[in-house]
This record gives sequence, C-alpha cells and structure tokens, in this order.
Amino acid sequence: MAQGQHHIIPIRTLAVVFGVLLFLTLVTAVTARVDLGALNVPLALIIAGSKAILVALVFMALKYDNKVNLLVLVLGVVFAVVFLALTLADTEFRGDIGITEPGTTELSVEPVESE
Repeated sequence: MAQGQHHIIPIRTLAVVFGVLLFLTLVTAVTARVDLGALNVPLALIIAGSKAILVALVFMALKYDNKVNLLVLVLGVVFAVVFLALTLADTEFRGDIGITEPGTTELSVEPVESE
C-alpha cells in the first residue's frame, strides 16, 4: 500500500467485529455478577484487553497501517501488563512480607511493673 492511501474495510468485517464486541460486553456483564475470587480481576482485564485490541486493529485500522504503529501498540500493551502485574503483585502479597498498616508496629512491648 502506498503512503497516504487508506484501506477500506468491508462492512461485513466491521459488522462481525461489532457483533464480537457486543458479545464480549455481554460476557463482561455476566462475569461481573459471578464471584470467581482471585480470578475476577484477571478475567476482566483479559476481556477488556481483547475488546481494546479488536477496536485498535479493525476500527483504527492498525491491522492495515504501517507496522511501526502496530509495534507501538504492542509495546504499550506489554508495558501496561507489566505495570499492572507489578501493582497487583504488590497489593496481593503486602501482608506476607511483614508490611503493616500506617500507625501500627510489629514490636511487642511488655509492661513494666512499678514498685
């Protein structure tokens, strides 16, 4: 494709992707009502990420655009996943490594008896 030309995406492709997005929105609403414990956040992030990638590739035409733009999208997603994983790891294991809430201490002091 020459520089400056636009790719025309068929209406059928746009309709199929729109249908998939509606289906994923329905899946999001259904899974929000189900308590999956620790899997709630990862599942929500996977569904949201899938929808975002579909929108970027098809509706923003990154699938047909310069591959450098696709590389920027992929690197952005990778960094977002890394940062979210580090944040979730920090909050998940905070109690396991001895960090206490502000204003509290782990030291135990025995009372002194007065004479």
